[in-house]
Amino acid sequence: MVKISPVVFGTSGLGNLFELLSEDTKLGIVRECIDLSPKPAIFDSAGKYGAGLALEVLGRSLRQLNVSPDQVVISNKLGWLRSPLNTPEPTFEPGVWKGLEYDAVQKISYDGILECFEQGNQLLNGYIPDWVSVHDPDEYLARAASEAHAIELYDNILGAYKALFDLRRKGVVKSVGVGAKNWRTVRRIAADVPLDWVMIANSMTVMQHPGELMEFVADLKQKGILVINAAVFHSGFLTGGDYYDYRKVSEMSDPELYAWRSRFYDICSDFGIEPAAACIRFALSVPGVSSIALSAIDKEKVKENLDMARSLLPCSFWGALKDQGLIRVPLSWKL
Repeated sequence: MVKISPVVFGTSGLGNLFELLSEDTKLGIVRECIDLSPKPAIFDSAGKYGAGLALEVLGRSLRQLNVSPDQVVISNKLGWLRSPLNTPEPTFEPGVWKGLEYDAVQKISYDGILECFEQGNQLLNGYIPDWVSVHDPDEYLARAASEAHAIELYDNILGAYKALFDLRRKGVVKSVGVGAKNWRTVRRIAADVPLDWVMIANSMTVMQHPGELMEFVADLKQKGILVINAAVFHSGFLTGGDYYDYRKVSEMSDPELYAWRSRFYDICSDFGIEPAAACIRFALSVPGVSSIALSAIDKEKVKENLDMARSLLPCSFWGALKDQGLIRVPLSWKL
């Protein structure tokens, strides 16, 4: 099994997710990650994050900080290629990324994934990712216009994995995984591809944790496949934002989301616990999860996130959440 620290540093903020950050702020975030993490520090990035901007900023920042390649492990989730911006805003995820100068297109196939890999290496300013994966295969499969088209798209995904395993066999990369939001797509791929690791987003959170998914994660651990839990705040909604799983929400359009959050906040307040701490500790406690991916929008958040990942919360707090029906976990869980 791949070795990993409890916290992987996400880089979506470096790509201007939801807000445009200054270059100084971004450099400060990367510096703090390097300074506070055991070595090597692990960064998770993707061509989709800001249409390659996150990769570009990460590589540039590491160069400015004179970080040796052996001090970092970079995961590049592949499948999105930077392309010219010919519309007022990017087409790949409208309304989410701010201040971008490029668009991105999804390219998943043997040749397409290698093109993404080479572009990513250029954007990273010479840093080569140790970990690679196919990014958003669930979104790719959702394009299917017919059963025959769905078969073709899945064959393209398998072709992309053939390319990634060729890179691993040549010693260019060290491990191959998958990053997706739809965990059922992850399960399908894991049945056909000998993955080293999986990253599942928006699925294993204090708010959403279906039993069938928990069984799948436990099975992955039994097989020696590392599991990284990502997007544990549901795009910041659980910490007070108005985006939920990368879409804008409101109390009028999504009253059930706000009602759940209000009850959650009330219990957190009763126990004097930060909602973010509860989200982080729950996400790390899922049996089979080895690490969580956490992004930051300022350098102070890096230390806060690491401190919360190390903290333990009282059993009575989890009991209160369970009594109120906000979490559904077996007694064997050690929260």
